[in-house]
Amino acid sequence: MSGKQRFATAGVAKCPTGIVGFDELVGGGLPRGRSTLVTGGPGAGKTVFALQTLVNGAKDFGEAGIFVAFEEHSRELLANAASFGWGLERLTPNRLFVLDAQPDPELMRSGDFDLKGMLAALSAKVRQTGARRVVFDALDVVLHLLDDPQAAHREIFRLRDWLLEHGLTAVLTSKIHREPNEMGREPSRQPDSYLQFIVDCAVVLNHEAADGMSQRNLRVIKYRGSAFAENAAPFVLGESGLSVAAGPSLDRSVAATTTERVSSGIPRLDAMLGGGYFRGASVLITGAPGTAKTSLCGAFAEAACRRGERTLFVSFDSGADEIGRNLQSVNIRLNQHRRSGRLRLVSPSSGGASAEMQFSQIKRMVAEHRARHLIIDPLSALALPGNLETARGVVERLGHWVKSEGITLLATSLLDGSQPEDEGTPLQISTLADTWLHVSYLVRHGERNRALTIIKSRGTQHSNQVRELVLRTSGISLEDVYTAGGEVLMGALRFEKEAAVRAAAAQAALEEKRERVELENSTMELMSRIKQLERELALKRAQRESLGVEAAKRAKVRAAGEADLKQLRGADATRRPKRQARP
Repeated sequence: MSGKQRFATAGVAKCPTGIVGFDELVGGGLPRGRSTLVTGGPGAGKTVFALQTLVNGAKDFGEAGIFVAFEEHSRELLANAASFGWGLERLTPNRLFVLDAQPDPELMRSGDFDLKGMLAALSAKVRQTGARRVVFDALDVVLHLLDDPQAAHREIFRLRDWLLEHGLTAVLTSKIHREPNEMGREPSRQPDSYLQFIVDCAVVLNHEAADGMSQRNLRVIKYRGSAFAENAAPFVLGESGLSVAAGPSLDRSVAATTTERVSSGIPRLDAMLGGGYFRGASVLITGAPGTAKTSLCGAFAEAACRRGERTLFVSFDSGADEIGRNLQSVNIRLNQHRRSGRLRLVSPSSGGASAEMQFSQIKRMVAEHRARHLIIDPLSALALPGNLETARGVVERLGHWVKSEGITLLATSLLDGSQPEDEGTPLQISTLADTWLHVSYLVRHGERNRALTIIKSRGTQHSNQVRELVLRTSGISLEDVYTAGGEVLMGALRFEKEAAVRAAAAQAALEEKRERVELENSTMELMSRIKQLERELALKRAQRESLGVEAAKRAKVRAAGEADLKQLRGADATRRPKRQARP
């Protein structure tokens, strides 16, 4: 029972009602074999609550039940309950018996009325059907017709003793009377208010209008021998009956999501997020009207459908066909995925139901569509006048619910101002979101341009850079912004800056090419000069070597000439080598 409230209930046997959320509030159900009082004003849902416990008991827990109607006739009761789709025709009369017990006014005026005869007939019916549950609906009708308070107390004790004798789990319903708009006050001292003191469990149902919006909640004010959630819990009357929104649980932990990523539908945004959104995470996109929040939702929906994953897109602003048409202008094609059945696009009216009712319908649609991704655009529509207080609780439970179900939630919220991190969101959604993207406008030089930034993304190494969000017929793109003199440049200014940067880069390339050519020419000239010098050097060396040889020859000739001259002059004795004798 992870993520749900737990209460110590030792010593008290519980009888589950099967009403969604209620059994969690009281730790398992109503006290078995004891009595429970359900009170509330007209239209609060008392009869639905009581009848639903009998229907669920018969269908889901194998316990037959008897419904004693003091106010409505059985045919009216069954006709009204048919809209919930409980299949009453398959339960009555063997597993669910409805007894018409409207009192006879003549007997009441004569003072001869009591419950003895009816209870005797009920005893026979209990034995016949084997009933383990019983409902006495609108018991106040009987008690208010008894003028004598003592007589009313006598019949209350008679009923209590009969219930204890048969060991039945009983639900007694009674109207309460109070001034309008006093939800939460204790019931006024009516003759039937004494019932609260003799029953083991007491539940008050409230129904009022806040700023014209219908709001319902219930509060368990008494439960002998068992702990219970004491705060008021919202509930709705939906297509399948009454369901209760259980309050914040004592254990809010859920299994950690995997590291698997899902694409946002925009490649560069995926890169900024380190790979996309975490699967099963809650993603919030905030911004003023017209900042492309819906376009980002459409990109995500299209990417999910292309992967073959079923997606529910709930739009409170525009109709389904209108959204499909509008997003085509940025090359997002949703209609093909609607036809394939992967995408369900619905457009409920934000002002037509309470936030609790909207949440209940969204959960039902997610289950019907078997959606892995849920888009709500905008989630702030739940915070209309009359819904703000309850909507905060709805958003908190929505965030916990999608995580527990492994559903990726992408929600948008209207937000004015340029500093979203300072303002937060009306429903405090930002504190629950795992990833928070903010889209804004920058108006300058006659242009309005969009910018996107990631305010937070838990568990990811995300970019801290601002990107210009550009909507084109080819799709959505994120462009780098330029800063000049401390100002962010987007749109035409960014284009001019980019053109100037490109021109400067081209000019720099030309200059570099010119300098390279000049260097190459200079190098070639130098190389040519070097080769010429090398040739001249070689020539000089050859000339030098040639001069040496010639000088040596001249010296030898001169020496030989000098020797011959000396010999001719006879001035010096000349020694001639001796000749060897011939053999």
